[in-house]
This record gives sequence, C-alpha cells and structure tokens, in this order.
Amino acid sequence: MNENLRILKPFFRGLPIIILAVVISILAAKKYLNYVTPMYESTAKLKLADVQEGVPSANLFKDFDVFASANKIATEIEVLKSSLLIEKAIDELPFDKEIYRKGSMRSVELFRNSPILIEGTFSSEEALDKKYGLDVISNKEFIFFYPNSKKGIKGSFGKLFTIKGGTVLIHLNEPFIKSKKDLKIIDFYEFEFLSKQKLMDKINKNLDIVSVDKDVPVIRINLKSNVPEKAALFVNKLAEVYVKDYIESKFRAADTTVDFLKEEINSSNKKLAASENNIRNFKDKEHIINIPQETETDLRKIAQLKIEKANLKMSLDAIKDLNKYIANRKGNFLDLAPNFEAFTDLLSTEMVKNMKNLQAEKKDLLLTYTPENEKVKVIDAKLKDLTDYQIESIKNTENNLQIKYTELSREIKESEKAFIGLPEKEKKLAILNRDFNLYEKNYNFLNEKRIDAEIAKSAKIAFHKVISPAEISTSPVSPIRAIIIIVAAIMGMFGSIVLIYIVHFAKAKVNDTYTIEKNSTIPVAIATPFIKKREQTDDHFLKEALQMELKGLIQQKGIITISSYDKTREHLFHSKNLIRAFCTQGRKVLVVDTTGELQNQVNDNNYINLSGSKYLRATQSVFKNEIGEKMKDYDLCIIHNQSIKKGRLALLFMSLASQNFIILDSRRTAEKSIVNIELLQEEYHLPNLSFILNKAGYNPSIFLSVKKIYNKYFNH
Repeated sequence: MNENLRILKPFFRGLPIIILAVVISILAAKKYLNYVTPMYESTAKLKLADVQEGVPSANLFKDFDVFASANKIATEIEVLKSSLLIEKAIDELPFDKEIYRKGSMRSVELFRNSPILIEGTFSSEEALDKKYGLDVISNKEFIFFYPNSKKGIKGSFGKLFTIKGGTVLIHLNEPFIKSKKDLKIIDFYEFEFLSKQKLMDKINKNLDIVSVDKDVPVIRINLKSNVPEKAALFVNKLAEVYVKDYIESKFRAADTTVDFLKEEINSSNKKLAASENNIRNFKDKEHIINIPQETETDLRKIAQLKIEKANLKMSLDAIKDLNKYIANRKGNFLDLAPNFEAFTDLLSTEMVKNMKNLQAEKKDLLLTYTPENEKVKVIDAKLKDLTDYQIESIKNTENNLQIKYTELSREIKESEKAFIGLPEKEKKLAILNRDFNLYEKNYNFLNEKRIDAEIAKSAKIAFHKVISPAEISTSPVSPIRAIIIIVAAIMGMFGSIVLIYIVHFAKAKVNDTYTIEKNSTIPVAIATPFIKKREQTDDHFLKEALQMELKGLIQQKGIITISSYDKTREHLFHSKNLIRAFCTQGRKVLVVDTTGELQNQVNDNNYINLSGSKYLRATQSVFKNEIGEKMKDYDLCIIHNQSIKKGRLALLFMSLASQNFIILDSRRTAEKSIVNIELLQEEYHLPNLSFILNKAGYNPSIFLSVKKIYNKYFNH
C-alpha cells in the first residue's frame, strides 16, 4: 500500500500541471473545432429485386440468364461503385465547379447560396483543377487572381472574361441576393472548375456502399461531404441512375432477345417444314399409313392363317391315314372299321349307315337265298356302288385338303413378306419423327420465349427500388465535437502524467527512506521533515538529539561528523541546529568547522576553524591529536564536514569520527549518490555511518517550485 502511495506522489504533486494541461487541451480542441471543416453524411437505402419473391417470382425468363440471373448483393455493390454509373450521376449534377468564401483561417464552400455565379467554357484542361482567386470590390467589378499570383486582373460582372485555356462568365446571383437582405457580397472568393477525373476521385474517396446484411438484399449508399446538400443529391441521383440503367439494360436485353428469337423462329420453322416433308415423302415411298396399325393387322392375319393351317394340317393328316388304311384293305371295304374322326361328312355317315343296313339285309337274304340270287346280287351291286363312291369321296377330300393346305402355306409366306425390312423402316421413321419433334419443341419453346421477351420489352418497370431516399443532414458526422474534446482532454491528461513521471525519474532524487533502503544497507538514523516555521526548528532538533541518544548514536566524548555528498549547504542546516540542540541539553560541545561556514555563529571558545589551506598538508594524526587535546574539556565534538564529492579532507574527518551522519536532501540529493556513498564506506571503512533524510515526506507544489525558480533567476 505504501509503495502504491509512493508511486502516486509525483501524480499528486503534478496535479495542477495535469489540470492545466487538460484545460489547455480542451481549449485547443474547441479552437480546432471552430476552424475545421465539418463533414456531413447522407444515406439512401436501395432494395434489390428478389427473384424468389414478389413480381419477379413469375420467372418469365427463368431459362435465360439475361432475365433471371440471381441477384448477388456483392455484384450489385460493385456495379454501383462502377465508374460508369458514378460518371452518369455526376453528369446530371452541378458538381463540376466549386465556389468558396475565403476566410482568414478557413474557406467555406458556397454551393447554392453563393452571391456570385460562375460559368466557363474551356478549350483545354489546362484551366481545370486550379483554384482561382476573386476579390469582389463592388457590385459591378472584381479582381481576378491566378493561383499563387499576387497580381490581379480587373473585370466586370456579366462580361466574358478570358483566362488561360478558356473563357469565364461571372455574374451576380440576383434572386439569391434579393432573398437575403444582409448578404455580404464584397469579399474574397475562390473558385475551381473540376475535371471529371478529379471529381470522381473526390466522390470515390468519400463514397461507401455496403449491404445491410449478407442475406438481406438491401444496399446502403453513403456519401460524406462538407456540403450536406451535395451528399444527399449525389446518393439519390446514384440510386436513380442505377434503377434507370437496370431498366435500360433490361429493355436492351429484351429487344435484342426478341430480334434473336424471331430469327431463330424463322429458321426453326423452315427446319420443321422440311422435317414434315421428309416424313411425308418417306411414307409415300414406302406406302406407309400407320406402321403400328399395319403391323398389328398383318400379325393378326398371319396368326389366324397359321391357326387355320394347323387345323387343316391335322385334318389332312387324318384323311391321309384314312385313305391309306382303305387302300391297304381295298377288297374288304365292308369289313373295315376306319376312324371317321377325320372324315365327318354327313353324307358319308349316312352312306355308311346305309351300307351297314344293306349288309344286314344281305345276311338276312343269304339265310333264304343263295349268293347268286338276284336279290342278293342287287344288294351286292348297291354295296359296291356305295363303296366305290365312298373311296372316291375320301380321295377327293384328301386332294381338296392338300390344295387348301398348300394355298394357306403360300398365303402365309406372302403375308410374312410384309415384315421384310420393317425394323429399318421403323428406325428411319423414328429418326424422322424425332427430328420433327425436336424442331417442333424448339419452335414452340422459341415462340413462348418471344412472347415473354415482348412482355419484358413492353414492361418498362424495375424491381429494384429506393426504399429510403437520402435526406439533407443537419448534424455533421465528423468531427464529433464531444469525442474530440474528450480525446483531447484524455491526451492532455496522459501526456502531462507521462511528462511528470519522465521528469520525476530523470531527476532520480532520494525522495524518501524507501529509496535509501532499496539502494543501500546503511541505516537511516533520523528523518527530518520539512519545517515550515522557524520557531519549530529548536523543538524538533531537540527531539532529534534525544532520539539519537536513545538509539545509542551519541557517546560520551564522541566525535560526530556531519556531511553531505554534493554541497555543504545540504548539511549546514543540520550542523547548526544539532549543535544548538546539544548545547541546549547542557552538553559542552566542541565545534570543528572544516568549511568556515559556522564562523561567527558559534562561541569562539568552543570553535575550531580547520578550513584554511594550510590544513591541506596535514595528516590524519595531526587532526586526531589536535581534536583529542581539545576534547578533554568537552562532552561532545561536532565536525561540520566538507562535501564528500568536492572536499579534499572530507573522508579524512569522517575516518576520525565515532559516528558519521550523511545528510540526504529528499528534493536535491540524487539517488545515485546513495550507491556512491555505499562504495566509499566499503573502500575506506568509514566508521558508524548513518543517513539523515532531510525534508522527509516533503512534496512541494509545482507552482511553488516554479515560483522559487522564477524568483531565483529573475528577481534579484
């Protein structure tokens, strides 16, 4: 805690300087703010078209990138920053010239509140980007100055004025002058005609275009300007130019697309007609009406014929077997029992039935008559006729079935010929149909797109829109008065604190007992405070004398040497007052003065002056013997020593002492002196060395120190 307070001592001591520095910094900041040119900012918000929502979600042009490219916010920001759009916006704004009212400390731009108007035409860029001076001397005349020229050219308002690289017309702004009663016209002005490149550089320097959020299609257009109206005009104009450019680009794209689509539609129409003719010619050549239906009909017909052929084949095989069976048993036809499943004619069945009846009748007759009987022979004749007819009928049936079978086989072969080359025909027809479908689809698609493009061409609207136009700012964004004043105060405070501590550590004085104890093992015997009143001095040193005695620093017949490191004046105060205190205690004190500073201040009977030059040749024993002789009649000897740094005999007198006191002034003695004294003690073995800290805890005001310095050097 004590260490923290010790560190803060320079701060508290320099507090007046800190307060003064803060006040000066605040005043300087306010003075700066009075002369700095304020900057105003205007912001316009622009909502980009969203293809997922709103009117564009119809996606009329989703198949064409020119109509339905996704709105990339970063891309649109770069488009807004493009020199093309900025140049278009500048061309529509009166930013190409600037008029200033020139003051002693700063110039103020007069945008639309200028009492004079300046117009110019230029034959070269030599006259651009230069600040010309104009001293208005009356309501009719002025003096024109070229840049950095002290010699002016006289001119009159309303008359053309020729300059290097162009012609200028300067006249009064009568409507504005009439609207302002107390307007000052006679003054010094500056004006400049800006080239397009310089104007764009000024705009780009202060232009900031950012998105509100990476996922929100809203863009902020910000511009800073020393004229608030300029900032608002430009951001609104840039947003307007951007929307117009979007509409124009969309119209041009739609117009170009319509022309392109019309050409493509004509070309596609021709290809489609050619494809239709190819299909028709191929069908005529191959006699094709409808391949699937024709193929299905032929297949059904062939299948039917094959079924009939199979049935006929079974009947033919059966009749052949029957005929073969009858041929093998031709003589015994009536004994045969053929399979009539293959010969199911009703007439044959009836004849077989009759034959069986005749056979039965013959058997009955043979019971009565002989085979030669007429009746029997008549029956035999009838049987023979029926048998011959039946055999002939079977043969004819076989022949007829064979003819039918052969005809069916031929007809099937003829029908199957229709399928020869059918895959190739289908392939060619499929190719022709595919080409036709492709051309037809392309033709329909192009027609749809042509309609969409014509709609886009006719609809001169933009899906981008300004949702928050810029307004003229009434308060500047820079400089921010409060922040600048606060920062100036903080900088003044920290600067003064740093300076105070730099000075404090550069001086590196003893300051307090902590510094002594940190740098040396030599003890601090007494810490003398700064005594403001002289009447308190005697009491205080009596107290110190008593403390020395209690600490065992004062011995009977002892020799006390009082010294300082740099100058004798640093320990003269302690020497005089300690001598007085010891005498007041009733001690008989012998005073040995090695500097002559105590002469006439001490009773001559108790005083020895060893400051003469003759003593420089004396040895330690001489001084020791002389002081020893005198000490027989005294209780205590006080040696007012020379300064250790400059005195030739200082160390010698210290070696004679039974107790050495070295006075350290907290405000004057350098910290490094402590280390030097420590080294001297170790080197010369100085006896019983102790420090006395003078002005302990003394932290005088800076102003008091300055006053003392002033009085010292300026008031004699």
